[in-house]
Amino acid sequence: MAQLKPFRDYDEKDVINLFSLHTTGLAAANDLSTWDKRVPAGTMVKIHTGWTTGQNLVMLDDAGSASAGLKNVTTQRYGVAAKLFPSADAERPVGMTLHHVASVDENGEQLKFNPRKAAELETCIDGQAVPIVRKGLFLINEDAATLGSPTVGGALYAVGDGQISAISGGTSIQIGISLGTAVTEVDTTKTVLMLLDLQN
Repeated sequence: MAQLKPFRDYDEKDVINLFSLHTTGLAAANDLSTWDKRVPAGTMVKIHTGWTTGQNLVMLDDAGSASAGLKNVTTQRYGVAAKLFPSADAERPVGMTLHHVASVDENGEQLKFNPRKAAELETCIDGQAVPIVRKGLFLINEDAATLGSPTVGGALYAVGDGQISAISGGTSIQIGISLGTAVTEVDTTKTVLMLLDLQN
């Protein structure tokens, strides 16, 4: 999946903060079991469960698995009921995630017990609202084979599992254009400057 680099330019008016990530059915590479298997910032997402005024909040599971049997203790967490899911090829994405979505940090510690660490990692804890952006300028890093060879001014598409590519599958949805050629990194990935535009 694409990863956002620090360089970015967008307007907060183009950010939506109403949806959390639907975690059931995520690809094995992004099942949130470890930090390396987080859903990274830069993932293209679609709406899974629409938002209504009657379901803006939901109570999540207990903060700790052992706390369910304790009496006179309240340990539930608040979350968001409306859900997002990584978009597939031919599915129109609603936006791109600005933060990672994870359950644990790089040491395997549960982030729900350490929200300060989650904020430092620019990470949304599973169940919390994920900021998604619809328009802006972003430096993205993507698997070289997936990204292909974007040309200056060439189209970029949303392809399977929320990834970004210069290669259209024929039914792929264009999400923006490349503002430069891709630079190959040492870890078999490529970095490219993308103008994202999902306003229509």
